[in-house]
Amino acid sequence: MNKTIITVALAFSAAISIFSLASCSRNDVIESPESMGCLNLEPGNLKATRVVTTDTATTIWFRMDFPAGAGFLYSSKSYLKDEVGKRYPLRSAEGIKLDEVIQKSDSNALEFKMNFEPLSREVQLFDFIEGDNRREFKLLGIHDKKLEQNTPTFEQLAAANPYTVPDNWFTNDTITIRGRIEGYNAEDFGLTSLQCYFYDVLEKNKSVVTGFEIAADGSFENRFRVNHPVRQSLWAPNNKNADFDQIDFYACPGETIDITVRKNQYGKYECFYNNGSSKQVERWLKADLIPAYWGTQLYMFNGNFEEEIKLAEKCWNDLVFRLAIIGRRNHFTPMEMQLALAEIQAEIVSDFMSYALIRDDALMKPSDGMVVISNYEDFVNNITDTAEYNSLRNFKNFKLLQSVDFDNPLMMVSDRYSSAQNYIEFSKPIDNVRFRFWSNWSEGTTHKDELDTIYAAYRKLMGSDHNNLMAQICVLRYLYNSSGMNRETMEMNLPYFTNQTVRDKAELYIASQFAKTEPASALPASNSAANFIRSFNTRYPGRFLLFDFWGMGCGPCRGAIQASKQQRAEIAKRTDVKLIFVAEESVPGGSDDYKNYVKEWLDGEEAVCVSHNEFVRLQELFQFSGIPHYETITPDGLRVREDLQLKGRPLNINDERMNQLRESLKN
Repeated sequence: MNKTIITVALAFSAAISIFSLASCSRNDVIESPESMGCLNLEPGNLKATRVVTTDTATTIWFRMDFPAGAGFLYSSKSYLKDEVGKRYPLRSAEGIKLDEVIQKSDSNALEFKMNFEPLSREVQLFDFIEGDNRREFKLLGIHDKKLEQNTPTFEQLAAANPYTVPDNWFTNDTITIRGRIEGYNAEDFGLTSLQCYFYDVLEKNKSVVTGFEIAADGSFENRFRVNHPVRQSLWAPNNKNADFDQIDFYACPGETIDITVRKNQYGKYECFYNNGSSKQVERWLKADLIPAYWGTQLYMFNGNFEEEIKLAEKCWNDLVFRLAIIGRRNHFTPMEMQLALAEIQAEIVSDFMSYALIRDDALMKPSDGMVVISNYEDFVNNITDTAEYNSLRNFKNFKLLQSVDFDNPLMMVSDRYSSAQNYIEFSKPIDNVRFRFWSNWSEGTTHKDELDTIYAAYRKLMGSDHNNLMAQICVLRYLYNSSGMNRETMEMNLPYFTNQTVRDKAELYIASQFAKTEPASALPASNSAANFIRSFNTRYPGRFLLFDFWGMGCGPCRGAIQASKQQRAEIAKRTDVKLIFVAEESVPGGSDDYKNYVKEWLDGEEAVCVSHNEFVRLQELFQFSGIPHYETITPDGLRVREDLQLKGRPLNINDERMNQLRESLKN
């Protein structure tokens, strides 16, 4: 094989070689090529087993593992895409039919090959993309395993792209998103609204759900409040048009972003930004740096924790490598490069820490029902692998986190930051430290002692020599979710909040907790979701209403419903309260699974299902995104303040609790 060594350099000031490998001569063969990731084929997998490039074609042999009985389709519009974004269309396929849904008849792997236009001689790394449709199959970063990757490090990419975070980064203001979908037709698209789910870790009720109604001409507009710049998406769930499912944008507090959505040269809907920050970082927004479902290989990994650590390191390196290539291909500005680096960090932290929690649960013996553990000995005996269980609590095994700059506010732009923060706050190493501290609580121990202990644990977990921004936000959220603290105890937190915005939020929260606020508030007068709630006041006059928002796909929801069945039978005898179960269902009246579940677990109770759009309006009304979620409504249609509400899990409805609620509402 005749090869000539070449070097591909990044287009930034300090030229960094991405990789070097012999360029492809004609009749070049790559045996057992490697790739960076297979996407959108869950629960299957796709591999390239051989690549042959001649003067007339590039032929790839594929092997696909896919469950028996499942259907799949490969599009004739499939193509290869190289490092500079050039496409190489599919010409033909052998061993598989194109554009037809195929049902896998057995569990054997399917082997086939595809013939594309010949790759250019310079190409050393490329992607296979199965057409420009929704959730297309992708095999990313295909390359010779002999490829010598001189990948720039995370630090090198950051240093080569200097960017200063604006002084007014943390600003509380609204952003307005407006736009128009060209060629929109409600019947063809199957939707009349878009939704934005935003999680703001700086607010107590961090879930912000905003609906965008689509007018007949395809226009839409709405606004919501933020504390810093955000990258978010307007989602089009249950959309019939396979070429359109979301609108990405980047906006700063106080901005109005105008977006036109129209078909591009490939016939796929694309966002064109007409102004503002979105236009400034348009290359990054469109880069698909971390494609959908990339993280599943981390948080859905079935191996043990030691194997996961190695996989996470590989994913980190692959994403940095991919960023180096995409940044060069798309001519990222320093700002875009820094946002992309922050995005990678938030993604890896979220997926890695999510796996750790999932794996911890998996180490418990399976049970058909709820596991009831009466003492510590029973708990220990219920663990299937004590060594791995302990390794998930060992700070040393979270070394990957030490590569992350948790003081970088750019990470907060990512929609993965909220989950990353949540997983760190409730991580097993931190949880273990907190549990041991509480177990050893003695006379003279103070909340300050607890704070010192927890902050030390965060520093150890994240490899920081100070209380970084992430640690302060974790403690802020712990403060938000604590109950029963007096003002003096709450204010012990303030000196630890060295970030001024975090401290301001804490001070506002503490002040609100001890201010004289109304125990219940009125719902909006003209609002379809509020009218839906009030309709139950009419049906059940004189009763308090406890709404349980749940879903068939929510394990905790169903677990709570099943565990409380006996309690609910007693509550049903009361005449002063009514339980109402509201679920989202795509089928009017509910799917067969929903109907069967209601018949088994909610028979004779008030269970109602609503459409996706109706459920989103309820989420927007009560500002929640996660389920189960509970709301208490008074007999006269007022929403009970959060700290006074009846609890849905566990149910705490009895004479004493109902009297307490009535007394609280009198004050």
